Amino acid sequence: MTDPIETRPPLPPFTRETAIQKVRAAEDGWNTRDPERVSLAYTKDSVWRNRAEFTNGRAEIVGLLRRKWAKELDYRLIKELWAFTDNRIAVRFAYEWHDDSNNWFRSYGNENWEFDEHGLMARRHASINDMPIREADRLYHWPLGRRPDDHPGLSDLGL
Repeated sequence: MTDPIETRPPLPPFTRETAIQKVRAAEDGWNTRDPERVSLAYTKDSVWRNRAEFTNGRAEIVGLLRRKWAKELDYRLIKELWAFTDNRIAVRFAYEWHDDSNNWFRSYGNENWEFDEHGLMARRHASINDMPIREADRLYHWPLGRRPDDHPGLSDLGL
């Protein structure tokens, strides 16, 4: 018995509208902080570079995300479309989090994504830099989970 074909709309080739939908869907997924759920947006053999860590496949993605969210507490993320082509999307993002000593950070980065024909991400390359911030300088104050539709995006926040 073969696995059913998984699909994750919107599918390539992307338009500006569908690329924005794909970016928001990724942001929403990551804001769940649920590694298993997030991994389902990627192909079973997805290849990642996340900072200096390289992963192959969903099991390694789940492991990376578990480690990430065990360290990056109260994680809140905003992603924004930078550019797109037929099956590729580039995004910029910033997220806020604190460590177990309550030191706050804003992490900035860029991601390059490549999708298969079923809308699953086959490749993800992420470059990320962390900047310490004071808790008083935080900009993301929504309850944990999905960013509210009326919350400003990166450009609106001057990031």
